[in-house]
Amino acid sequence: MTSIKHDGFPFQTHEMHDLCVCGGSPATAASARRSQAAYEKMLERTPYFQQWRLNANAIKRWSIQHLDQLLVQFEQNLQKKGVEVLWAADAEEANRLVLEIAQKHNVRKVVKSKSLVSEELQVNKALKAHGIESIETDLGEFIIQLAGQRPTHVVIPALHLTAEQIGRLFSEKLGEKFTDVHEELTAIARKHLRNHFLTADMGISGVNFGFADTGTFTVIENEGNAGLSTSTPPVHVALMGIEKVIPSVNYLPYFLSVLPRSATDQKLTAYTHIFHGPTAGRKMYVILIDNGRTNILEDPFTQDTLFCIRCGACMNACPVYHRVGGWAYGWIYPGPIGEALNPHLCGMKKAGKLPFASSLCEKCAQVCPVKVNLPEQLVHLRNVSAQTTGSPMNQWRQAVLWRMWSFVNETPARYRFSMGLARIGARMTRWIPKPLHCFELRTWAQGRAIPQPQGKPFREWWRKRKKMR
Repeated sequence: MTSIKHDGFPFQTHEMHDLCVCGGSPATAASARRSQAAYEKMLERTPYFQQWRLNANAIKRWSIQHLDQLLVQFEQNLQKKGVEVLWAADAEEANRLVLEIAQKHNVRKVVKSKSLVSEELQVNKALKAHGIESIETDLGEFIIQLAGQRPTHVVIPALHLTAEQIGRLFSEKLGEKFTDVHEELTAIARKHLRNHFLTADMGISGVNFGFADTGTFTVIENEGNAGLSTSTPPVHVALMGIEKVIPSVNYLPYFLSVLPRSATDQKLTAYTHIFHGPTAGRKMYVILIDNGRTNILEDPFTQDTLFCIRCGACMNACPVYHRVGGWAYGWIYPGPIGEALNPHLCGMKKAGKLPFASSLCEKCAQVCPVKVNLPEQLVHLRNVSAQTTGSPMNQWRQAVLWRMWSFVNETPARYRFSMGLARIGARMTRWIPKPLHCFELRTWAQGRAIPQPQGKPFREWWRKRKKMR
């Protein structure tokens, strides 16, 4: 493994330009707004960023179009280096392979670096069911694991928690004296994690990018925990979605330029680990995981979704995510990318309504570092969902409702009348028990309060304002 500690940006901007490739909680909303403001300032001081986005998009597009060839080449070159390569069609098979590796090496404790695909597979749950302790070592994931929660953001898992809440959690779960000072909280986590690194029997990581031509792969991080998780235990298991392979390590600089800038407004992440194979006396496994990704490949309208490099920029820009937070999306991937990915990975029956959880404002497409046109994907998936989900009765009812909606919005008079009825209906819902609400409103209201009209309608305000002139 080669680990590079980045003290500054090693690539000259003009060199990157020339190497062109052809081919919620209040804390959540506030943090997302800060990230978006930082992103806009980054654009001002990074003149070549848009060119890097074009290059990254071209690389990913070519890679996805030639995925079958690249995966075979990647596997062959990994095996030449002494890496055991395994394939998993779904989460069940992936977890079975992880457990078989753990049992083969008598593993009792696992340390994990941050890995979204491991969250997707629920690896911790599978290990725990077989008596194997699994410790998250990323600070945010460590906090979430202690709290018994799911991440709310792909880059900042504990985004929704305040320092005070984390301090009380550490006091309750770790027996530490309460503090809400950031540096002290970090020191507490470091103290408790250090022993786990030294006593673990196996380390599990994700993979940011795999390089077909060399049979190597990279893990990018800021805390150093991934380096310890993968180098200290005698066994390293890397979980990799099949879409993460690209042709060559020579293209990595483009992604190292756009990913951290889009995710955390950094020029580069603190550590870039490149794995060349197992060191003497150690074992390395790479599990290549489908788990619904070939479903995306089969649909030419949605293949671009596989370009995603998990930076979280679309969430930071999304007004819907700001409002509802990550848990509202029901699975590991929240925000606009979750709306596009989850229906494929979970199935339309479970996640077919997610593509409708968007205003289609296009902010996500404007900030995506690999230029995934998420609004276009969501419109397509809405059509697929409408054709494939629900009973014939539900589809008939929705068709009637949309015809009614169209009718009342055809003229100003009908619109004013319908909005008046809606205001009256919204006020009445306060007095009607939730089990008696009709149709989808009953389900929607289970965990939400019905919004109440605030003040006078805009039309009245505007009419009075015109008279005052």
